[in-house]
Amino acid sequence: MSVKIAVLGAGSWGTVLADLLANNGHDVKLWGNSAETAAEINDYHTNKHYLPEFKVSPKVEATLDLKATLADVQAILFVIPTAAMRIVAKQVAPILAETGAKPIIISATKGLEQNSHKRISQIINDEFPAELAEGLVIFSGPSHAEDVATHDITSLTVASQNIGDAEWVQSIFMNDYFRLYTNDDMVGVELGGALKNVIAIGAGILHGLGYGDNTKAALITRGLAEISRLGIEMGANPLTFMGLSGIGDLIVTCTSVHSRNWRCGNALGQGQKLDEVLANMGQVVEGVGTAKAAHELAEQHHVEMPISESIYRVLYEDANVEDEITKLMQRRGRREMDFQR
Repeated sequence: MSVKIAVLGAGSWGTVLADLLANNGHDVKLWGNSAETAAEINDYHTNKHYLPEFKVSPKVEATLDLKATLADVQAILFVIPTAAMRIVAKQVAPILAETGAKPIIISATKGLEQNSHKRISQIINDEFPAELAEGLVIFSGPSHAEDVATHDITSLTVASQNIGDAEWVQSIFMNDYFRLYTNDDMVGVELGGALKNVIAIGAGILHGLGYGDNTKAALITRGLAEISRLGIEMGANPLTFMGLSGIGDLIVTCTSVHSRNWRCGNALGQGQKLDEVLANMGQVVEGVGTAKAAHELAEQHHVEMPISESIYRVLYEDANVEDEITKLMQRRGRREMDFQR
């Protein structure tokens, strides 16, 4: 079954997913906002700014024309930074309304909108009619684009309120190296995918400071505990955080040099200032914005998230990292399985 798909976002993840879908036999158009990148993909089948060694399938057509990209598609895959999600959704919705098209909407974006704290599904719900928004499928899990590009075996979660739509998305993506599992807990899948980026900054900081494996394991484990606390308070299924979009994504993002969030934290741990780090990255570091959203959500829902709070203070209040570590270690003793604290 060949499907016509629009992939919105020509960064590393969007490029790799467009390539995967094209190699699976689908008709893929890749939309972005850089004429230079589109020309490079079409003429040379590369996207060297994001993926220096990767060859993009010649079947992928890159374009700047959003209306042409969306023409007659059966699915739209959003792979853009959280900050741009609402902006692009506002451009897509009237084009679909004009044609009466009703494609499956898929999002591979992980993050929380600043100020509103809304998840991606809530942004889509705001900007699209109910018959489209209700079928949204969220795509999440441990998946660095660089590894998928080399066909490293990867397993992800696709979550939707409509499990039939999740199964359809599962069917068009799966192949010998890319396996998907379905889930109906969109809250948990989205929160896991967003909040792990904050903990990954912390993991990078610890590495930059020279801490060892024991420390990193403690951070990941206790980071998962506080992600779960907030998620449960917001209506998520606790078991979701034991899955690919929870502990799976947390492990890969906290341990890999491919993680922008880890690299950001590592540079901070080595003494660089945040503005300098972000200027040198050249890509969006979702965890920085998410740290602020997590801080505000924790206050709103009266949930203790001490690790995330420390990372927030380092990022936004220029707190001393070693002082924050001391504060965390000197907190009074707790029961490990007390999910209310």
